[in-house]
Amino acid sequence: MKSLLVFDFDHTIVDGNSDTWVVRCTPKKKLPDWLRKKYDGKHWNEYMQSVLSYIGDQGIKEPEIKQVMESIPYCSGMVDLLKFICQNKDKVDCLIISDSNTVFVNWILEFTNTRLAFDSILTNPATFDEQGYLRIKNFHSHCCPQCPDNLCKRKVLNEFIAAQQKVGVQYKKIIYTGDGANDLCPIESLEESDVAMVRKGYKLEKLVNEMVEIDSCHMRPFIVIWSSGEEILSYLKTYLT
Repeated sequence: MKSLLVFDFDHTIVDGNSDTWVVRCTPKKKLPDWLRKKYDGKHWNEYMQSVLSYIGDQGIKEPEIKQVMESIPYCSGMVDLLKFICQNKDKVDCLIISDSNTVFVNWILEFTNTRLAFDSILTNPATFDEQGYLRIKNFHSHCCPQCPDNLCKRKVLNEFIAAQQKVGVQYKKIIYTGDGANDLCPIESLEESDVAMVRKGYKLEKLVNEMVEIDSCHMRPFIVIWSSGEEILSYLKTYLT
C-alpha cells in the first residue's frame, strides 16, 4: 500500500509567492498604487485577475511572463527531494494543492524537470486568451468558513482520496507539507497515523502551536517542523527505506 505525499506550492516547494513574483515582469517591477489598493483582503483570485489584466495591458506576453516565473527560487533542497520522489513512485503518490494557478505551477516545475514527481496538480485553472492575457478561474466553490472562497484544501484532499478509493486505491499514510494559514484546514482532517510537515517560522507553525496550547488532542497527526527540503528528504528516506 502506498503513502500519499501532499505539497503546498508557494513558500513550500518554491521559496516565494508565485502570484507576487509575476509582478517582476512589469516595467517598474512593481504595481501602481491604485492597483495594489484594489485588494480587499478577502478575494485574492479576483485581485490577481486584475493584476494579470494590468500585465497584459502593458503589452507583456506569455514568453516574458514565463521567463520571469522560471526565475523563482526553490526552497533549499527541494529539487533533490522532488527527484527522489520521482525515483520512488512505486511507494508514493504525490500531489500539489495550491492557491497558485496551473500555468505558473507547471512552468516552474517543468523548468527543473520535476513535473513527473506529481500525479495531480490541484490548483486554480489558468489559460491565455486570444489577446494573450492570462485568465484564471476559481478552483471550486465550497462552504468552509475557514478557507478563501475559491479553495478549501481540506475539501480538495478529501475528494481526491474518495476518488482514489472508488478505483481501489487506499493510502497507509498521508504526509502533508505546507507553510500557510490555508494549510491548517486540511491538516486538521488528518489522522494519528499521518504526518504534518510544517515550515518553521511561517504562519502555519504559529497556528498549529496555538491549537496545541489550547487542546493538544485536537491536532491528531504527528507534527514535523522543517526548514529545508533536505530535512523532508531525510525523513522520507528513513520512512520509505
